[in-house]
Amino acid sequence: MGQVLFNGLYTGAQYALIALGLTLIFALMNVMNFAHGQLYVLGGFVTYYVYGVMGLPYVAALLASALTLAVVGCLFEILFFRPVLRRSIREESTMLLSAGTATMVESLVLIFFGEKHRGVPAVVSGVFKVGGVFIPKGRLLVIVLSFLFILVFILFMRYTRPGRALRAMAQDAEAARLMGVNVGRYAILGWALAAMLAGLAGAMLVPISGVNSGLGNWLSIKSFIMVMIGGAGVIPGAILGGLVLGMVESWGYYFFPGGETYLIIFAGLVVFLALRPNGLMGKAVHQ
Repeated sequence: MGQVLFNGLYTGAQYALIALGLTLIFALMNVMNFAHGQLYVLGGFVTYYVYGVMGLPYVAALLASALTLAVVGCLFEILFFRPVLRRSIREESTMLLSAGTATMVESLVLIFFGEKHRGVPAVVSGVFKVGGVFIPKGRLLVIVLSFLFILVFILFMRYTRPGRALRAMAQDAEAARLMGVNVGRYAILGWALAAMLAGLAGAMLVPISGVNSGLGNWLSIKSFIMVMIGGAGVIPGAILGGLVLGMVESWGYYFFPGGETYLIIFAGLVVFLALRPNGLMGKAVHQ
């Protein structure tokens, strides 16, 4: 049982990091970014080339993934979402655009990196044994880094001026504008942070599970599940949703090794949303 709990914590920590970026964009702009999983994959390929091919230190690969995905996030906001949001108030417009960007990024990754599954040498090797629980050092590193990045993100949002501006936008963008917040500039920052979080998550998993161009859609689906569990647009909810999904997935694979886990998760999600449509930490919206 201890091994299952550790596996759930490992999976949930990385899921929480992935879900943070998705829920940040939803909170700021009411946009569900269907390309979030593809951004994760792109971050993984950046790490593959910087760390695996070029042989630079892993820290440099993490930094390269973060900066590259931040630039991609900025371009998404400036080139795609800002013009559409300026011209259309229909939610369907941003949903279609988001689905289109997901297909575009996946196609570009496939063109430039191919279909082959890529892996890199382990950053740290070896296994701790605590009681009957085997703790691979690489997975422990992922847990530590995930919670470190989450902590830095929370501190940034709570105690810095840009973080407070982003929180104000998430609560009421028009009121934030009237109070002097440059909504356009901070929208770019929000997209950069969201894409950066996805890129960092992808960078951390490459040394353990590798990366290929086909992972994006399934990761996007998992991200939506986490957001729905925690509550759309609620940052603590994204963290909780990631941890819950990681634990449920770990226990599911333990009890149902035949592959029925996600069938049960989807069925349970339908029941959960029928009982609590706003998620665990979401708030009802009154018109």
